[in-house]
Amino acid sequence: MLSDIEIAESATLKDIREVAKELSLTEDELELYGKYKAKISLPAGLERKGKLILVTAINPTASGEGKTTVSIGLADGLRRLGKKVCLALREPSLGPVFGIKGGAAGGGYAQVVPMADINLHFTGDLHAITSANNLLCALMDNHIFRGNALRIDTDSIRFHRCMDMNDRELINISIGGGGRGVAREDHFDITAASEVMAILCLATDLADLKRRLGNIVVGKNAEGGYVRAKDIPGAVGSMAVLLKDAMKPNLVQTLEGTPAIIHGGPFANIAHGCNSVQATYAAMSLADYAVTEAGFGADLGAEKFLDTKCRVAGIEPDCVVIVATVKALKLHGGAAKETLSEENLEALERGMPNLLKHIENIRGVYKKPVVVAMNRFQSDAPAEIDFVLSAVERAGAKAVFTDVFLKGGEGGKELAAAVAEACEIPSKLHFAYELSDSVEKKISDVATKIYGADGADFSEEARAAIAEIEKNGCGDLPVIVAKTQYSLSDNADLLGRPTGFRIFVRDVALKGGAGFIVAIAGKIMLMPGLGAHPAAEKIDLLPDGKIVGLS
Repeated sequence: MLSDIEIAESATLKDIREVAKELSLTEDELELYGKYKAKISLPAGLERKGKLILVTAINPTASGEGKTTVSIGLADGLRRLGKKVCLALREPSLGPVFGIKGGAAGGGYAQVVPMADINLHFTGDLHAITSANNLLCALMDNHIFRGNALRIDTDSIRFHRCMDMNDRELINISIGGGGRGVAREDHFDITAASEVMAILCLATDLADLKRRLGNIVVGKNAEGGYVRAKDIPGAVGSMAVLLKDAMKPNLVQTLEGTPAIIHGGPFANIAHGCNSVQATYAAMSLADYAVTEAGFGADLGAEKFLDTKCRVAGIEPDCVVIVATVKALKLHGGAAKETLSEENLEALERGMPNLLKHIENIRGVYKKPVVVAMNRFQSDAPAEIDFVLSAVERAGAKAVFTDVFLKGGEGGKELAAAVAEACEIPSKLHFAYELSDSVEKKISDVATKIYGADGADFSEEARAAIAEIEKNGCGDLPVIVAKTQYSLSDNADLLGRPTGFRIFVRDVALKGGAGFIVAIAGKIMLMPGLGAHPAAEKIDLLPDGKIVGLS
């Protein structure tokens, strides 16, 4: 079979102006980036009338379960059913592209294109975020060097430089040495982990963007009070200028010509893991069905989408799609990795509770209709397929085995029909916690209701951070739990549906600009390193200008 990039390059793409016409956008509402990419400016006063479909997953394997591929195939399937549909996806980060996971433009015959452009520099949004982030760092350090009128305690600085690449050598650095600045220890985050990324993705308009940028807590002063970006002369306005164009969503297309808006890409463990509010607004305003996704499993991405993004944006999904694979369920059931392609009903039965817990959460906690999308593999045995279909049906949902990787929209039509039907079921979003609750209770509610934990424990450092946050009047913000994506617990080795465990919160951090509180459970990498054989080893540029090895 052709590689992803060979499939993408063999496709006949529409002029992006033709794609825009499907969404009733005029050329005056487009800023063209060549023939196949454009930024869009939404007409004023549009009603967000479209049905919103959230695609999430079970706790994934290391290679993921294919959420993006299924999202694209689902959108193509809806279009083949005659629906007016628009995708809203995240932008890839160069770190994973050249690291282990690869790109984030789908796969096989369910891709967004131009694939290489989307996975690489695209329209420059991530570079703009990197620049705005690092400008604030430069202005802060210059302020300290020029006399430090704000009396910033350099040991308390919590806002750091970033770059869009995996580079472990930058995890811990020393700056200001050699008498040319104020010497201190610092570190880099990857751009997807930057608070500026989260801010851009949660901002509802330019005024909200500037408000959120101003509320970034860069550190504390000598008296222990918060120092925010708005306290540093010129920071907010100059950062906003760098982000002006990056705030506009990007329009591309699938291999089948379905409109796709791709914008923003925050991590799903230390941030909320979904595309921008602006992109979701656009998709819901311009189409009858908007298909979006949230990163990692439903305990991370979907929880944050529902409890944080929906609150901020004033939206809610009409249907939630949970992506799973027979192989992943067997892995959750204890099957060895090398046997996942073999028929194993016993392991499948043991692993099924992971999927069932996610179904229970969406239906029982959030009160939303669920469709399970089983990403089909050739090795899936008929008995295994029958078992999954029956188990999901008993749980009150519908499962569809889908084959969008090999068949594109044709392979997504059955899933699309099931999702369109589920969207007609009346529902009202409930939340896992109330914003007015204490920070500890909000975290504990997520742990018990969503993860199935017996409760949450807090280190002394975490309790002190919570007390400081609440003392400063920020305790009413949503919580973002940062933990492993591989387990419902905070222990990556506890697969399936673990019981009798507690979540341990070792630290808590306020993201004042993004407007949420991060509870850190386990070790979370804000600057990943490269593996022994990163994807970069396979990527090359041929003499004729063709790119190979990108996926």
